[in-house]
Amino acid sequence: MSHEIKKSSKTDQFEHHDYYLMDELLSEDHLLARAAVREWVKQEVSPIIEEYADKAKCPTHLFKGLADIGAFGPSIPAEYGGGGMDEIAYGVIMQELERGDSGIRSMASVQGSLVMYPIYRFGSEEQKRKYLPKLGSGEFIGCFGLTEPDYGSNPGGMITNIKDDGDAYILNGAKMWITNSPVADIAVVWAKDEEGKIRGMIVEKGMKGFSAPEIHGKWSLRASITGELVFEDVRVPKSQVLPNVVGLKGPLSCLSKARYGIAWGAIGAALDCYDSALRYSKERIQFGKPIGQFQLTQKKLAEMITEITKAQLLTWRLGTLANKGQATPAQISMAKRNNVHMALEVAREARQIHGGMGITNEYPVMRHMMNLETVLTYEGTHDIHLLITGMDVTGLNAFG
Repeated sequence: MSHEIKKSSKTDQFEHHDYYLMDELLSEDHLLARAAVREWVKQEVSPIIEEYADKAKCPTHLFKGLADIGAFGPSIPAEYGGGGMDEIAYGVIMQELERGDSGIRSMASVQGSLVMYPIYRFGSEEQKRKYLPKLGSGEFIGCFGLTEPDYGSNPGGMITNIKDDGDAYILNGAKMWITNSPVADIAVVWAKDEEGKIRGMIVEKGMKGFSAPEIHGKWSLRASITGELVFEDVRVPKSQVLPNVVGLKGPLSCLSKARYGIAWGAIGAALDCYDSALRYSKERIQFGKPIGQFQLTQKKLAEMITEITKAQLLTWRLGTLANKGQATPAQISMAKRNNVHMALEVAREARQIHGGMGITNEYPVMRHMMNLETVLTYEGTHDIHLLITGMDVTGLNAFG
């Protein structure tokens, strides 16, 4: 590293860039939740995340901390083990977690949006009481089984299936790219019954024939644990089936909840890259002056903060709609697609500002860039979300 640069510590307080004074639109509860999560990320995530990403290991000890700061199901009612907050609070929490790392945000958003949410919305009262408090406290870890080896963007084509067996169903099939699966205590699994209808069920670790091997060799989300779900004649009691939903509406509503969190989270990754680039541009001296004084560097930084600000406005409005129950899946798709693409472009520009140092783990930029390559295509690919918007504005289905 050049002796001319005094790099800021990774554990320094994050710079906060609120170009349009968005904080004035947030309540005291929102600001307190954000501050608490930001401080936790600063203390618990930032000092260790580069090492864990380098080793492709998941810091599973952080699950308990995520529970303690209310990151599991922030908008689930408190009586069921959630945070009892609104959707904007959920959003700002996801933003701060992804400012630390997309994988850490994934750990939380899967637990809250893809496991706790379907149990809360579609489960029986007994299922809610049995599982939600343990998931909210981090005693149980959950995962979400929808994507299959041959069916990703077309979940309706799934071949995982259940067959009636008296007081139980016999479950067979496999799921792929499942965050948290190797360490999960339960899985919310979607499968077709004998009539071809999609049903959701809670499958517990330890059920005979159920395994969750880890997926290795990832260059992205390296600090997040990912695996498969394999079901070989697993006997699932009928009491484990979610009683209040049938069809794709179930899993797709869960994905909308998670995509909403991603739209906020991606802003956090963009802000971390922007913060790092801005600091570096003031410290790196070339031709006798900081590179931030050059027009082309200022162009990059100005475009970054412009796009971040537009994304902030998009998510805030989406959050106000979500609080009123008016946010549509298509609106959520637009925000997820726009904001993740924005964050990836910010990461790429920030990498250029850092020069050669941008590819090292001395700075967070390359890690965010690699992570965002996954976020761009999970829970709905960049192109699929574009088609969702296209179908919404034309009324014509381009999928079939």
